[in-house]
Amino acid sequence: MNPQFSIAGRPIGAGHPTYVIAEISANHHQSPDKFERLVKAAIAAGADAIKLQTYTADTITLDSDNPDFRISSGTLWDGTTLHKLYRTAFTPWEWHADAARWSTEAGRHFFSSPFDHTAVDFLEQFDVPAYKIASFELVDLPLIRRCAATGKPLILSTGMASLAEIDEAVATARAAGATQLALLKTNSGYPAPPSEMNLRTIAHLSAAFDLPVGLSDHTLGYAVPVAAVALGACIVEKHICLDRNDPGPDSAFSLEPAEFAAMVDAIRIAEQAVGTVSYAVTPKQATSRPYRRSLYVVADVAAGELLTEANVRSIRPGFGLHTRHLEQVLGRPAACAIPRGTALRWEHVG
Repeated sequence: MNPQFSIAGRPIGAGHPTYVIAEISANHHQSPDKFERLVKAAIAAGADAIKLQTYTADTITLDSDNPDFRISSGTLWDGTTLHKLYRTAFTPWEWHADAARWSTEAGRHFFSSPFDHTAVDFLEQFDVPAYKIASFELVDLPLIRRCAATGKPLILSTGMASLAEIDEAVATARAAGATQLALLKTNSGYPAPPSEMNLRTIAHLSAAFDLPVGLSDHTLGYAVPVAAVALGACIVEKHICLDRNDPGPDSAFSLEPAEFAAMVDAIRIAEQAVGTVSYAVTPKQATSRPYRRSLYVVADVAAGELLTEANVRSIRPGFGLHTRHLEQVLGRPAACAIPRGTALRWEHVG
């Protein structure tokens, strides 16, 4: 099994470089200047794709003080309403064209997470190469059907979802015509504790659905994404901000540009390190191989003198007899005089 997936001709999956997505989210703080700097910083940091979230407060929820719409479950956003949060966090739709242009000019992909049908219709004008379904929307089967109907590749985040819910979302996408699907292991805590990430689920998800699987990460730092790549993640999505000390809905669990670039570098190193199953001696190891242990004469030995633990030992380097022969040579006479520091050979043994 080697499930493959591609976005705009860029192959994603086993044997290909990890596809790194920079999530802009709310970290522009409604400033056009910050938005431009953020997109361009993500490009400079090595992201393969720039991703937005396309919604308005009115398309994602209701402006209501009803307790159902007030956040009070131990999150970063407790005390506000959903509408107020999304009114602060949304990306103005008129900014999408600039982000698409900057990304394309830099040779990067640009796409978004739509949150309703109007967002999909809007994004189609940019001929986005893929759609991302956010974890909270994985249970929005009509939205999945609408995205699948575009024929574009779909990336589905699976935070909070049971295996049955993931299966239903995948089946819905396939039934609606989606042929290019990928899943993201996600923990929808903000921030998410590393102890709750359960990254071994990545391999299980891939096997269960025969799909490439990546990680959408909300932990602090970038150790978890690098570990995920080592465990088979082929996509990494991470939030980026200009300055984590600049208050905003997503700042606390985002990476600053230098950190994002360091994550990309670490991911590329992890890709090289994972390699393949191999017991071959590598070129670098070959230069060290002669300095393994072998049998050496460690004290002058006269002809006919018995070889003992006092004058023959297993030491470095490795130019003498293999250490497996130590018991065979001990107690036997020397065939000739052997100076200290001689690599023991069979011709020395009587």
